[in-house]
Amino acid sequence: MALRVVFMGTPAFSVPTLAALAAAGHDIVAVYTQPPRKAGRRGLTLTPSPVQLEAERLGLPVRAPLNFKDAADREAFAALDCDVAVVVAYGLLLPQAVLDMPRRGCLNGHGSLLPRWRGAAPIQRAIEAGDAETGMMVMRMEAGLDTGPVALTTETPIAATDTTADLHDRLAEICATLMVEALDKLEAGTLAFEDQDSIAARTGRAPIYAAKIDKAEAALDFTGDASGIARRINAFSPFPGAWTMMSFGGAPERVKLLRAAAETGDGAPGTLLDDRLLIACGTGAVRILELQRAGGRRMSAEELLKGTPVPAGGRAGAA
Repeated sequence: MALRVVFMGTPAFSVPTLAALAAAGHDIVAVYTQPPRKAGRRGLTLTPSPVQLEAERLGLPVRAPLNFKDAADREAFAALDCDVAVVVAYGLLLPQAVLDMPRRGCLNGHGSLLPRWRGAAPIQRAIEAGDAETGMMVMRMEAGLDTGPVALTTETPIAATDTTADLHDRLAEICATLMVEALDKLEAGTLAFEDQDSIAARTGRAPIYAAKIDKAEAALDFTGDASGIARRINAFSPFPGAWTMMSFGGAPERVKLLRAAAETGDGAPGTLLDDRLLIACGTGAVRILELQRAGGRRMSAEELLKGTPVPAGGRAGAA
């Protein structure tokens, strides 16, 4: 017998899981997502979330409360009489009263190897820190921030030039597969959980918070170590996009650096060491592999350099 499921999610990351649960035959009685946001140049167009668009495609009922502070919203959730709530990047904190409503609890898909990287930006912070691997976990939600016990885990390596976009897409697909497995086991009564203190003792992963990305972090300083600078570029790609000022035959312009690799090299920090976008750092150098000029599209360094020479001896750095 299929479970009665409430799905709660908002961005594109959540869509594969919603689609997979629907394809698995579960009775999705409602989809919760954040309300449409203002978009367009003047902010006059209301744009529904990717999850809302997918729910409408699937013919599923959509609800988009601002929060659950209103008693009517909590009562409407309770009236769904669901077995389980599946939460994947919903973006709103659920009060304890809501967490307690589903008969078999609330399951969350979280993109890190808990207890490492609890919080808002686990994918970005794992890349920035130089972690060799990350993963997707299905956990039971509780009042604390990403502190609940974990049921299922799938690990995935982080390559030296993986960006947040790369890892985001990979983990979204892993989440879909893992959540279908979790609901199968929940339905069969075989879904077991391990508390995060036990995981920390077994793996050596200490709890650490993945702070939300501040746009101010995206301005690059090339006086540091090349490995750390390359990781920051990759971690902040595509958003907010690590940036610097560079000249392409004219006045310096702001350019986003969207994929990079650390290499050997020696020179004053910010100096272009060759004509293929190798930038000297305090230690070593970073090779720029993808970038985006102001008002332009994302492109590979090779594509840019075919039409726009960037000779050695130039400079990169904040204005």
